[in-house]
Amino acid sequence: MGHWLYRNIVEPGKLPLLLALTAFVVTFAVTRLVTRMIRAGRGPFRNVETGGGVHVHHVVPGVVLTVAGGFAAVASGDHGFGAWAAAVVFGVGAGLVLDEFALILHLADVYWSEAGRKSVEVVAITAALAGLLLAGFLPFGVDGLDEGDREGRGTVAVTVVVHFLLALLALSKGKARVAVFGLVVPFVSLVGAVRLARPGSPWARRFYRRRPRTSARAERRAERHDRRWSGRLRTMQDWIGGRPDDEAPR
Repeated sequence: MGHWLYRNIVEPGKLPLLLALTAFVVTFAVTRLVTRMIRAGRGPFRNVETGGGVHVHHVVPGVVLTVAGGFAAVASGDHGFGAWAAAVVFGVGAGLVLDEFALILHLADVYWSEAGRKSVEVVAITAALAGLLLAGFLPFGVDGLDEGDREGRGTVAVTVVVHFLLALLALSKGKARVAVFGLVVPFVSLVGAVRLARPGSPWARRFYRRRPRTSARAERRAERHDRRWSGRLRTMQDWIGGRPDDEAPR
């Protein structure tokens, strides 16, 4: 185990990334545990309030730690204790910030609402992408080239452009997750690029407006997909981040 860690993590200079990812995941898990205990009224933890009754969200110290860790990482270089400490600080800060991503997006306290599920989704995507980078995948799939191809700058440039265009096409079809992962894993975005766009996406509004049959097919496919996967996704999000509050009837 020690030899594998040194050969695949320490020697390539990926230890800071491993520390940052570990700190990120642990911070998110601990934060969700604490907030769920506060929500249930259990344990010694309580919300932090200022003298004026303002609730201090944990995104505030998260921003401070993220900025401090980022600047410290730039100043410390790639190796040494400074880089490792900066990576941990950055990971902790990023975990606190992205745990309240929905609050930043909506500029409202939606932590325990249906909109708050976005935070769990963003954290999961971020952890997955960091894990792929740790495993050796690079953006746009350039890591798949051999040494001979790397010497040809034209091949690298074409590869980058193709993957970027495929990811952009998948994004325009309303498939943001596929587009994000397509920037890292080769040809993942190709799946989203060649299949039907989701209803309401920029691609569907532009190209399906005068094609009612294609639009109807896209709606049926999106309905089948959501019916199959939405329930499972919601169950996983509830297990990870806690079940949202029931919204009051309007």
